[in-house]
Amino acid sequence: MSYELLVSLRHLRSRRSQKYISLITWISVGGVALGVMALIVVIAVMSGFGKDLRDKILGTNSHVVIMNFTGGGIRDFEGVIRQARQAPLVVAAAPFILNQVMLAHKDNVSGVVVRGVDVAREASVSDLAKNLVEGKLDALDPRPADDKEFARPGIILGKELSRALGAYPGDVISMVSPVSRVTPMGLVPKMKTFEVVGIFESGMFEYDSNLAFVSLPVAQRFFSMQGMATGIEVRVADIDRADLVAKEIQEKLGFPYSTRDWMRMNKNLFSALKLEKIVMFIILILIILVAAFNIISTLFMVVMEKTRDIAILKAMGASRRSILRIFSYQGLIIGLTGTLLGCAGGFAIVPNLNEIVGLLEKVFGFKAFPSDVYYLSRLPSEIQYMDSLAIVVFSIAICFAASLYPSWRASRLDPVDGLRYE
Repeated sequence: MSYELLVSLRHLRSRRSQKYISLITWISVGGVALGVMALIVVIAVMSGFGKDLRDKILGTNSHVVIMNFTGGGIRDFEGVIRQARQAPLVVAAAPFILNQVMLAHKDNVSGVVVRGVDVAREASVSDLAKNLVEGKLDALDPRPADDKEFARPGIILGKELSRALGAYPGDVISMVSPVSRVTPMGLVPKMKTFEVVGIFESGMFEYDSNLAFVSLPVAQRFFSMQGMATGIEVRVADIDRADLVAKEIQEKLGFPYSTRDWMRMNKNLFSALKLEKIVMFIILILIILVAAFNIISTLFMVVMEKTRDIAILKAMGASRRSILRIFSYQGLIIGLTGTLLGCAGGFAIVPNLNEIVGLLEKVFGFKAFPSDVYYLSRLPSEIQYMDSLAIVVFSIAICFAASLYPSWRASRLDPVDGLRYE
């Protein structure tokens, strides 16, 4: 151990004559620890929210979508699926039909997006089957026409859509297409009745209130798209590389097909979350900056208290660089101690965050995150170790930088001035 570090440690130890300085030192350590802990917890919660939102979006949508660039349907969709399956990381692919319709039940009417899916392959490209709270996915399969009990095709509604229509499993609803058909009586809207066979809950209000599922053959007949599909859903093994897979599929298929990955389809939403995370990082780093000012004031008081000691060290041959190291090490020790305590506190709080929130709700008698508003059964959190490493580096760097000016002033002290009145 160098003598500079040894002297720094001795300066930070409390003595009866230096209790006030020692108190300010511990306040500085506490400020750094509080800032680091708050940053780790907030960044973990925001990362958890982002992951939870991503999982909810991908629970209803696939990782990559292939569409016809011209806006028409895809005729040879099985051939497109075969080509897409040849791309690396592609796990599964399935056709779908997407269109806007109006659903009516009794006196309730709602405009929604209906998606026709291949029942046999849908479970391999999305989590629709896992999101069903009532019914089964295979209930969408068309029933035999001679079976009067199951003559109507099935439809699966979102939880909020079901509530808005007042339609539940077993009820019959009407689907009206905005595209009219020509008859001897003039233009007549296309209409068909469906039986509600399931309810799904994705956790996203927009999906749960505006989305319905029917089987692909039924959608093809209703929208006059026999042998066609609106697009192809593709599931990949690594969702973080979905953009690369989409690019490779695009190069393989060429015009008139276009491919979009889930990040591109939800770019605005995830860009906003990323920006919010950066802003919160900047705001909370101010707590550490406040603690850094405490470090500056602490070191200035130590310098004034140790003027005689500094003069004696210089008279004994200590260089300015050694004096600079002695006091900069003190700021570094305060920063390291506060950062380690903050990391320990943050890593202890994040895994037990829901228990802490539950305790606060019981004590103060309020609901922090109502499930009917936030669609959360628990507060999501996930420790990001690279973000935590960045927080540690920033914290130590700020504390070390705060110690440089007082250390520089101490190194410039003239030994004659320090010993003049001794």
